[in-house]
Amino acid sequence: MRAALYARVSTEDQATEGYSLDAQIKKLELYCRSRNWSPYGLFIEEGYSGRNTQRPEYMRMMSLMKEWDVIVVMKMDRIHRNSVNFTAMMDSLKKNGKEFNSFYEKFDTTTANGRFVMDLMQRIAQLESEQIGERVKMGMERKAKLGDGALGSGHPYGYEYISGTLRIKEDEAETVRGMYEMRKSGLSLNEISRTLNGNGIRAKKGGLWNKQSVHKILSNPIYIGKLVWDGVVRDANHEPIIDRSLFETMNGVLNE
Repeated sequence: MRAALYARVSTEDQATEGYSLDAQIKKLELYCRSRNWSPYGLFIEEGYSGRNTQRPEYMRMMSLMKEWDVIVVMKMDRIHRNSVNFTAMMDSLKKNGKEFNSFYEKFDTTTANGRFVMDLMQRIAQLESEQIGERVKMGMERKAKLGDGALGSGHPYGYEYISGTLRIKEDEAETVRGMYEMRKSGLSLNEISRTLNGNGIRAKKGGLWNKQSVHKILSNPIYIGKLVWDGVVRDANHEPIIDRSLFETMNGVLNE
């Protein structure tokens, strides 16, 4: 079997748990040798939280799924710290005939015991998903009443709250679409911000655009009708501004 070796460490992990990348990689390579698996490649993530799926190496690995047969990690929390995201990944692997193996937990979907454990985890993840959904609903209602933004910092650009629901603000939405088109045509983040500022288009609170504020617009899943809560990207009930395929293409470019 061709094995994709995934290793991740955040600053906090290194400080508190001592999971160095070198230690993970050595153990994974030795483990693959013991199973007679051929390492397809190393996918090494440094400084990224396991609660977020928007990690460059993780996304690159998943995009190359046709090239390998099994993901191998040292511990399950190296690839996901959220059971909902983990279960979503497992569903994708199962659909594509791929396997998953964790060195420490002995979680191996190539065995009957491993598949049984996966079924239990999916049930737990479903419960967690429903609980998160309840917290999202309560949190969003509170934010709407307080006039707070969907992601915690004022009404998101391109939207406004009306009766507790995000509604498209068309003039700003047109700017958002224009930003995606500019990026698609090859303009850099700095070039996009200079273009907006040069045309007298201001950010949400009247300030100037910069590389960071443009990146935030181009990488925010709110524009495809989703919200992020507890590190999980979830479907929401507001109207999207950007087509999902364009969003995913642009974020692939951003992470190159």
